[in-house]
Order: sequence, then C-alpha cells, then structure tokens
Amino acid sequence: MKKRHIFGLSAILGTTVASVGTYFSERVLHIKKKDEQAIIDRDTKLKHIDPDKFSSLPKQEVSIPSPNGYEISAMVIRPYDSKRFVIFSHGVTESKMSSLKYVNLFLNRGFNAVIYDQRRHGKTGGDTTSYGYYEKFDLQAVVDWLFIEEGEDLLLGIHGESMGAATTLLYAGELNGRAHFYIVDCPFSDLEELLTYQTKCEFKYMPSKLILPIGNMFVKVRGGFSLNDVSPIAVVDRIKQPVLFIHSEKDDYILPYMTKDLYEQKKGEKMLFMAKNGGHAQSLNENREDYEKAIDRFLEKYVNL
Repeated sequence: MKKRHIFGLSAILGTTVASVGTYFSERVLHIKKKDEQAIIDRDTKLKHIDPDKFSSLPKQEVSIPSPNGYEISAMVIRPYDSKRFVIFSHGVTESKMSSLKYVNLFLNRGFNAVIYDQRRHGKTGGDTTSYGYYEKFDLQAVVDWLFIEEGEDLLLGIHGESMGAATTLLYAGELNGRAHFYIVDCPFSDLEELLTYQTKCEFKYMPSKLILPIGNMFVKVRGGFSLNDVSPIAVVDRIKQPVLFIHSEKDDYILPYMTKDLYEQKKGEKMLFMAKNGGHAQSLNENREDYEKAIDRFLEKYVNL
C-alpha cells in the first residue's frame, strides 16, 4: 500500500509540475499578440496615426534576413535626403505600426525612420517570443542592413519601448551596438525579476519561488533560453554611447525602479526622464510636452546634429 501511495503522490506531483511548466512557458513564449489592423484602428483613433499624412510619406517596405532563420518585415520612411535615421523597436504584443507615435517626433526633428516587426510579431517570422534574447540579433540585422544601404557615415539612433527597450539595451551592451545614441522607454532590467513580480500579482496564493524554477525549466526546453539570460542590467554598463532612460512613475506593469536601476548602472553619458502621468508605455501619451523636452535636451547635449 505504501508503494502505491508513493507512486500516486509522484504521479500527482509530476502532473502538477508539467501543468505549471506548460502553462507558464506557453504564456511567456506564445503571449497573445494584438491584431495589426486593431493596432492601426486604435492608434488612428488616438491620433497617433494620421492616415492621410502617413500615406503621403515616402516609404518602402523591405524584408531583411534574420540570423535566426526567417525574414524581418521592416519599413523605411524617408522624407529627407539625409543620413540621419532612427530605428524603432516596439513592445510585446504590438507591431511596427505602433511605433508611429514615436516616429512622428523624430520626423519633426529631421530624422528618417525605420520601423520593423519584432520576432513573432506583425509580419516577421519566428515561433517564440524571447523578450530580447533572440530579438537582439534581429535588431543587429536591421542596423547592419541600414549601414550597408546608407554607408558608414550614417547618424543612427535607436528608440525602444518596453520589450523593444530591453532588446535595444541588450543589443547595445551585449552585441557592442553600432548606433550613436539610444532612447529606451519603460525597459525592464531583468526578465526573471520582472516575471517574479508579475507572477506574484497573478498567482497570489502560490509562491513564485515554486513557479519560476519550474516555468524556467520549461522555457529553456521549449524556447532555448533561460529567463536569467535576458538581463539588460547585466550589460548596460558596457554601453559606451549616450542613453536616455524614460519611464512613467505610475507604471505598475514594469515597475519604475527598474529603469532607475538601469540608469544608475549605466556609465558615462546618460539622462533620465521620469514622467509624472500615465501607466505602462504611456509616458508620451500622457506627458507629451515634457517627453519632447526631454528628447530635445538629450539630443542637444549628446548628439552632433
């Protein structure tokens, strides 16, 4: 009877571990994405996209090979005959079209733009979302493609939002990024720390210390990376170029202290703008005037325009 009892407990434990690991890794690797037309409709209603203005902009859709084995869908928006560009890296569940609210800021400041769909988002390939682990190589591919197209005398900045901000920092620090400046809006500092916080919020009666190791094991098997492999704060001190860090003080999805920690860890040229209003990724929407002033101060101080 004792053996049967042990076998029964083992079976229950095994089933529980498998259920928790599968659920957690599925939520991480295959997070539900927004439909691109829904993004366009939303941002048109919010006046982030002016359909008439957008249709009149000189632009070209391009496909860039990813080192991860698929095609990256990108769009070059080039109203100026200059070599001043900003690449925009969007957040999780979004698409390149959601970057247009930021694109407009830089078009008004004389920059051309490149927007692109991150891995497994929009029209870009890839089976899983990895929050910067694989995405940083796609960003590298977009940057390298632009330098080949435009030449080494390119003046380049990169703007990232949320997951795109983390991707930007990983590219800049881990891959010795080639951009001349970076602007990161609401990045997380460490994926494991972020998911620990979010798991506590979602599963109030189940300790995250039990969920995270199981979930991480399944993510590694199914996705090919560990949560602790995605840690911008571990590489931010390697970034030699100036960085503008932005975060809303009221963000409860990625907590503001993460950006403050990244700012403190970054060596050399840097600025910090903590927006007073708005939730996650809403700093521009709710603090437009101050947001633009922060960008102007940063560009004036650190970028040779």
